[in-house]
Amino acid sequence: MRRLRGIYPEYAVEVEFYAVGAHYGISEDIETLLEDSRKRDYPWKVAAASPQILVDLGITIQSTKIAFDSEGTIVYRGDMGQGTDEQLRRVFTELAAIGGE
Repeated sequence: MRRLRGIYPEYAVEVEFYAVGAHYGISEDIETLLEDSRKRDYPWKVAAASPQILVDLGITIQSTKIAFDSEGTIVYRGDMGQGTDEQLRRVFTELAAIGGE
C-alpha cells in the first residue's frame, strides 16, 4: 500500500481504485476501514467485502492486489510484496487508456 500511495495519485482521475477490507471469518465494518485509511492518509476509496469474495477470487494472502478492467476481467494479480513500481505503473497506465476509450 505504501508503494501505491506514490503511484495512484497520478492516475486518480482516470482509474477507480479501492482498498477492500475482508478477512476470513472476521468482518471489518466500513467505519473501521475508513478510520484506518484516514490514519494512514491513503488517497483512495475503501470498501468492505464479504469473506466470500476471498473464496471467489482465490485470495489466500493479505495485501493481494487485483486489477479489473471495465469489463470485470482481471488484468493484474499480485500478492503481498509482489509487483514492482514499474509493473504497477504499467497496470494503471493500461487501465487509464482503457477508461479513456
